[in-house]
Amino acid sequence: MTRIRINSSAALWAVTAAVALLATAGCASRGGSGGSQPAAAPAAAPAAPARGGARAGIDAQGNVVDSSKVEAGSGRTVKGLNGYEGEITGNPARNSRFTRLQIGMSARQVTDLAGPPTDQGAYVTGKAFIPFYFGSDRHRYEMTYKGQGRLVFAGGGMGDYSSGNLIWIIHNPSESGYR
Repeated sequence: MTRIRINSSAALWAVTAAVALLATAGCASRGGSGGSQPAAAPAAAPAAPARGGARAGIDAQGNVVDSSKVEAGSGRTVKGLNGYEGEITGNPARNSRFTRLQIGMSARQVTDLAGPPTDQGAYVTGKAFIPFYFGSDRHRYEMTYKGQGRLVFAGGGMGDYSSGNLIWIIHNPSESGYR
């Protein structure tokens, strides 16, 4: 029986070189460098908004009707505390506790002002699957308040899913309070 020894650093170098070659070949095939390939067709127009100009989960007046269907980018972008950028979607309910909140607040500051949430939970984002990515926004933490809306936090430490900074306020007076 013949034993084959694989030099792990040489194998890693070979894989890296193959990926680099495939990446440059992909750029060339898209018209990125050289080649006499025809120009790519123009991109398709974005999908039309749902229900007469309203976006998913939002009615024509800008009120959120279904918090679970609201997409990022459907609200207004604002600058908050310590330079944090975030989004505010929908119109606040009468006597809303969310009007005192600011983008960039910590989860603790938010619960001190808005009180305890009806429901809460955490989920990972696509950045969690990037190898050797140690930046923020690897996970999100969401608090739901009945009759108020939802608050979404980004960041926090590794394994600490109950902290982070407020990045999205979703005003929804008809919020059920459960995720």
